[in-house]
Amino acid sequence: MSDQMIFKRYELKYMLTQEQKAKIEQLMASYMALDPHGEATIRNIYFDTSNYRLIRHSIEHPAYKEKLRIRSYQKVEANDSVFVELKKKYDSIVYKRRMVLPERQAMDCLCNGIPIPEESQIAQEINYFCSYYEDLMPAVFLSYHREAFYAVDGSDFRITFDNQILYRQNAISLTKDIFGTPLLDSTMSLMEIKTSGGIPLWMTAFLSENKIFKTSFSKYGAAYKKIMQEQTKGGVLYA
Repeated sequence: MSDQMIFKRYELKYMLTQEQKAKIEQLMASYMALDPHGEATIRNIYFDTSNYRLIRHSIEHPAYKEKLRIRSYQKVEANDSVFVELKKKYDSIVYKRRMVLPERQAMDCLCNGIPIPEESQIAQEINYFCSYYEDLMPAVFLSYHREAFYAVDGSDFRITFDNQILYRQNAISLTKDIFGTPLLDSTMSLMEIKTSGGIPLWMTAFLSENKIFKTSFSKYGAAYKKIMQEQTKGGVLYA
């Protein structure tokens, strides 16, 4: 696991066809390298209120939004370490705070309203978030295969590709196997550019020449919309 616990950066998303992805990867070969832990199947549990207050606010594209999730980079057991992540976005800048806890303790704290017993700024922020949104619960399990690349010039410029994005509302646990409903067509990939500064000229030129434009796609947001569609089809109206 990476030991970076605090992030402040721009995160820009692009939806790519397989042909576009192959072209970008060919170009990247001169500028970027696969992270040592850059290929993994990421598992996430997103927490929300009983009426989906957090994601409903998020998909309205406000100036400020926040979310809470637990993440692992492989299937875990109860005593294995996972990341508890508090992610905020303000004025297009993403701020992420995360800490490591055993899976059992992380789920116990977040599901049962038990404060994280650690004296740190990050723990205090997560505890405040949980006390503010009183009825937080595991809302959605999201998984995807990720390839992560870093810039060889030493800058913090990073690129990730996410495929096989799946969601589910049953068996919401990082200790379970991967399964669920696809969010994207199998021919599409989600590319994310992560940087605290600008985008290199070689990338901006490529995006412009190939007419690849930024999108506001949110994995949890897309999953929420599909869940609401299914509830409506099943005769369950959301209030």
